[in-house]
This record gives sequence, C-alpha cells and structure tokens, in this order.
Amino acid sequence: MQLDVIAALNLLKQDGPYLGRPHVDTLYGSKIPNMKELRVQSNGRPVRGFFVFDPLRKAIILCAGNKEGADEKRFYKTMIKTAESEYHRHLDQLKRSGK
Repeated sequence: MQLDVIAALNLLKQDGPYLGRPHVDTLYGSKIPNMKELRVQSNGRPVRGFFVFDPLRKAIILCAGNKEGADEKRFYKTMIKTAESEYHRHLDQLKRSGK
C-alpha cells in the first residue's frame, strides 16, 4: 500500500494542479473550495488523501485514510472536517512565518 501511495504523491508532485481523474477528484461539502482528494487503489483497497494547494501554490496533504468498509458519507464528513482543521492550522503557520 505504501508504494501505491508514494506513487500517487509523486504524480501529484510532478503534475501539480493539472493532475486529474482518475487520480484526483474535487471534494464536495468542504468549506474550502479547492480541496481535492488523491485517489489511490492498492490491491483493491481505496485510499483517499485530502489535499489543497495553499497560497504559495504548494500541495498540502492534510489527512488520508483507507475508505474500505467505511460508511461513505461518514468517512467523507469526518475526513473533510479533519482536513479543514489541518488547513487552517497550516494557514496560521504561514501567517506567523510571514509568508
């Protein structure tokens, strides 16, 4: 699973905001309009990484989880809440560092 996730992260690093489906999809239900999910399949297991491009245009991986066997609505609701919290923390760090 780790190799599949690393491969997907490398694709994101390489293609940036131009990486699209099936690797990246838009998330709905987030207060952050440009939040995306990195879609990874590893031996039939769906792993989702939630990320956003910050004001410095860097992809920030906020959280990730194995979606297998999860109630889909609950999975996304929980992960989006976590991702939003992490993004706000990241923005606060950027402000403190003067960037």
